[in-house]
Amino acid sequence: MASNIPHYSPPLPAFDKPVKLLIVVAPYYRDIADHLIQGARATAEKAGAQVEMVEVPGALEIPTAIGIAQRMGDYDGFVALGCVIRGETTHYETVCNDSSRALSLLGLQGVCIGNGILTVENHAQAAVRADPADQDKGGGAAAAALHLVALGRKWSGQTKGIGFRA
Repeated sequence: MASNIPHYSPPLPAFDKPVKLLIVVAPYYRDIADHLIQGARATAEKAGAQVEMVEVPGALEIPTAIGIAQRMGDYDGFVALGCVIRGETTHYETVCNDSSRALSLLGLQGVCIGNGILTVENHAQAAVRADPADQDKGGGAAAAALHLVALGRKWSGQTKGIGFRA
C-alpha cells in the first residue's frame, strides 16, 4: 500500500561541529516504532550526527523525557517518535493534543525537536507513514530536528552559515 504522493524533502544541513541527537520513542506499536527509528537513525547518520535513544511508556511521556534531557543532558536536538491509533474513546484526542502541545511548548522555549509521533486512524496508515521506503516520517522528524539545530547554531553565532547536503 505504498503512497505515490510526492513530498518536499529539503537537503540536510552540514555541520562544522558534531551534533548529538536523542531519539525518544514510545514503542507501543513495536513494528511501527522500529520503522520510525530506522528512518530517524539513517537520516541522522547521513548528516553525521551522533545518536542516542531512550524508550518511554507512551506518547504522553515523550515531552517530559525530552524536557528532562534538555535540562540535564548534553544534546543538541531531539526526535520524538511514536504512534497513536484512534480507538473507541476520547483518549486518542487527549494523547494526540497533549503530546503535540507539550512538544510545541518545548520548541517555543528553544528546544530543537522533530515531531515524529504519528496520529492515525488505523495500523495500515501508520505502516505507510513509518516505512523508511515509503513516507519515512521517522527520517523526516530527524531532518526537522537537524534543521532546527542548524538554525539555532546560525542565530547564536556558533557557525558562519548553514551549508546543506543534497
